[in-house]
Amino acid sequence: MIPTNGIEHAAAISLTKVQEKAPDLVSLYKTAGASVRRHGLEDVRAAVYLVLDRSGSMRPYYQNGTMQHLAEQVLSLSAHLDDDDTVPVVFFSTDVDEVIDHYVESGSHCPALVIFQTDGGPTSRPAAERYLCKAARLPLFWQFIGFGDPDDNEFTFLRKLDTLAVPARRIVDNAGFFHAGRAPQTIPDHHLFDQLLQEFPDWLAAARTAGIVR
Repeated sequence: MIPTNGIEHAAAISLTKVQEKAPDLVSLYKTAGASVRRHGLEDVRAAVYLVLDRSGSMRPYYQNGTMQHLAEQVLSLSAHLDDDDTVPVVFFSTDVDEVIDHYVESGSHCPALVIFQTDGGPTSRPAAERYLCKAARLPLFWQFIGFGDPDDNEFTFLRKLDTLAVPARRIVDNAGFFHAGRAPQTIPDHHLFDQLLQEFPDWLAAARTAGIVR
């Protein structure tokens, strides 16, 4: 058990282990833990996935360290939640079938938190919408995070995915969207963690009620 601000939190990976194996992530780890507690997720275990956009327009974010920082943030968050001490990273340009396949084949009995970064909408929007609605019956929550111009029409579709009707289109609301702006690396860590976790607890409750999550 790790005492933090007077509260004991049974993280998936202990602070001691982080200090030994990844001392540069200690500050992020503590900040992520505070967010986990704020959202009432301290006793939750989840398979955490990170999906990264590798399209050509993303090159500046890889070059200036933004993508590395996001990976470190997600790794620090997963240290509190993850069910097997690993974070599968999927690079995509057109589809993300690999995420669902990996989750099903892993045999995990925990829900999954899929953090999905992109700087625009998918090529085939109708197919992506059908895909998300179909996937709502699986124990996966898709947290989209957008990089780039917040007024870009490319993000209109992702905002739509966040508000698709329940239960008319999908059994539960299985997606969230957060726009990180043109300079995501400047967002305070605690704010990013809170945004990544904001809708996850509500999905967990709805998914349990629907029998999707045990």
